[in-house]
Amino acid sequence: MIRYALHCDHDHEFESWFQSSSAYDSQVKRKLVTCPICGSAKVDKAIMAPRIVGKKGRGPATPPPEPATTVAAPEAAPSGSTSLMMAQERELRSKLKELRDHIVKNADNVGERFANEARAMHYGDKEHRPIYGEASPDEAKSLIDEGIEVSPLPTLPEDRN
Repeated sequence: MIRYALHCDHDHEFESWFQSSSAYDSQVKRKLVTCPICGSAKVDKAIMAPRIVGKKGRGPATPPPEPATTVAAPEAAPSGSTSLMMAQERELRSKLKELRDHIVKNADNVGERFANEARAMHYGDKEHRPIYGEASPDEAKSLIDEGIEVSPLPTLPEDRN
């Protein structure tokens, strides 16, 4: 997964995660990446500082930045809109949780067999049904390269604790 700092043509700054740089390019081309503040689909990558690895590859020389927990950087929002951004973030998290809960409730968890099950359904060896499970980044890329549509199941920071 790649995290990009983005900005729209109205100078709103925000971050988003993508499976790969080609996934970002594809989604931007199809106008699927939009500004969460104004809805503009004219989005570009912002300049980002690279992560520097410390001696002998033991980890970053400086602590990595905390994962983004807001949709937009507070400095990008007009003065006084912090509470609005917090409300938008809560709403977004609520919608993501609702989506994830719907998938878990209505699909079969096939665990580590996900890639094999998805292929079998795609090629007609098994009946189509909603599934979710685990796949490595390489397996997911391979599925996408074969034309099999897959998406990561949304996770929220509170799910990791």
